[in-house]
Amino acid sequence: MENRFAREKKKHSLLRQLISTAVIFCCAAFFLLYGADLVSQSANAEQAKSLQTAITRSAVQCYATEGAYPESLDYLCEHYGISWDSDKYVVDYEILGANLMPTITVIPLS
Repeated sequence: MENRFAREKKKHSLLRQLISTAVIFCCAAFFLLYGADLVSQSANAEQAKSLQTAITRSAVQCYATEGAYPESLDYLCEHYGISWDSDKYVVDYEILGANLMPTITVIPLS
């Protein structure tokens, strides 16, 4: 004798499996995108730190060879090969005097 509810139970079981699979897939996709975003933010912060270090080293090298810190960031770009993507970073270069280390700040835009 066949159980008339057996088919319905299988439908619910299949529906439950499909829903659980969809939920697991959505959670996995969310964590994958979240992890990729964290890696991207970490890379941007590391690049900003590297740019700040490069500008600082170039300013110190200028001071060592020329006897004064560069008067502008443009001078470092022209004579010491500093370059960066201005769409990604804002660089603030404040000179305090010819014999004082300038304040260098690199801010990532994204």
